Amino acid sequence: MSTIDIAVIDYGMGNLRSVSKALEHVAPTKNVVVTSNPDDVAKASRVVFPGQGAMPDCIRELDARGLRSAVLDAAQNKPFLGICIGLQMLFERSEEGDAAGLGLFKGNVKRFAQADMVDSQGEKLKVPHMGWNQVYQRHHADAKAHALWQGIEDGARFYYVHSYYVQPADDAIVEGYSDYPKRFTCAIAKDNLFAVQFHPEKSANAGLQLLSNFVTWSPN
Repeated sequence: MSTIDIAVIDYGMGNLRSVSKALEHVAPTKNVVVTSNPDDVAKASRVVFPGQGAMPDCIRELDARGLRSAVLDAAQNKPFLGICIGLQMLFERSEEGDAAGLGLFKGNVKRFAQADMVDSQGEKLKVPHMGWNQVYQRHHADAKAHALWQGIEDGARFYYVHSYYVQPADDAIVEGYSDYPKRFTCAIAKDNLFAVQFHPEKSANAGLQLLSNFVTWSPN
C-alpha cells in the first residue's frame, strides 16, 4: 500500500474536492487521500479535518463511520489541520442543536447574536457570516506568530461561511481573530494542531500559503 502523506477526513459532510485539490496544488509530490477509513487516518503522516453543515449531523456521521477515535488520536499526535466545522467539533458543546462536540478543548460554539449584527455605520449584518474578512494574527509574548502564518500578511483576507464561532475557555490557544462586528476567534493552535474557522481552500493566495505552510510544518 502506498504511503498516505495527507489524509483528508470524509465523514459525508461537505464537498471535499476543493480541499483536496488545493492540497494537491501546493504539494504536488505528496499523496493526498480523501478517506472515511479510520485505518487510513491512523497511517497518514498529516491529517486535515474539514467539513460543512450542522454540528449535530456532523458528529452523528463521524460516529457512524467509526472515525471519532481516529480523529482524536490524530489531533493529539500528528500535524493536524481543522477547517470550519472541523474547528468547531473540537470543542465541548455547540448552541447548534445543543450538540456535544469531541471535547478536545474546553469551550463552546456560539451563534452570532442577532442583537449584535450592526456595523459601525448602523447597517445590519447578515447571518451567516459569508464572504471575505480580515484575519488578525495572534502574537504571543515572544512576538512570534505561529508557523502557519509564515508568509501571510497580518490582516490578510480569508473566506468565511458560518453562523457559529468558537469561544475557547483557554485564551492561550487563540492564534487569530476576525471582527463581525465584534471580535471572534477564527484560529486556534496547540502543539501539533492548528484549526481555523475560515476556508483556506477558498481563500486565494493567502489560503494556499497557509496550506503550504501546513504541508511543511514540523511541530516541536
